[in-house]
Amino acid sequence: MTDDRTRWNEKHRDDEFELPNRPTPELERWLEALPPGRALDVATGTGRNACFLAEAGYDVDAVDVADEALEIARERADERGVEVNWIRADLAEFDLEAEYDVITVSYFAALDLLPELKEALAPGGVLVYEHHLRAAEEIEIGPSSDRYRYRANDLLRACLDLTVLHYEERLRTVTDGTAAVATLVARNTHGGTQSYPALPDPEPNG
Repeated sequence: MTDDRTRWNEKHRDDEFELPNRPTPELERWLEALPPGRALDVATGTGRNACFLAEAGYDVDAVDVADEALEIARERADERGVEVNWIRADLAEFDLEAEYDVITVSYFAALDLLPELKEALAPGGVLVYEHHLRAAEEIEIGPSSDRYRYRANDLLRACLDLTVLHYEERLRTVTDGTAAVATLVARNTHGGTQSYPALPDPEPNG
């Protein structure tokens, strides 16, 4: 979508526009419990999740529509000495035939594309998805319109055909402001009796 590409390229040229540097908090927390192998980072932006996964030994494909964002991501990967397959594409046009052990999605409204993303999960693969929510509170970070924010439980309902390992909706500090965020960790497994990893407690402000 040319309009989206233009819009996001303009955003990334703005010195006041800044994306988080650290990976999604739940991705950090769940790293040791995730299956090894191949990873896909959707809407990678400046590559925070992609670089983190590459440092952890994953073979990473990272997709974003914005050339400007990918240029920054490449520079950051070079600085950290990691290799990532950077792909400039609209996800709706991206070939998702490969099976991925980990798929991450950060702040990208893609509920209509979730069926394809879930099909791209390998058996036992894990989806880590984070997105902005509509909220009654005054929110400093995120889309200016509710059109691009999820309603309560939208993300959860869309992933009930997976094993939901973690789900929460809360206010959180993102970069330099407050955001209302839904976070989901779900595994491509099925059945009433499964194994569940023991994880460290989340950081108070993570």
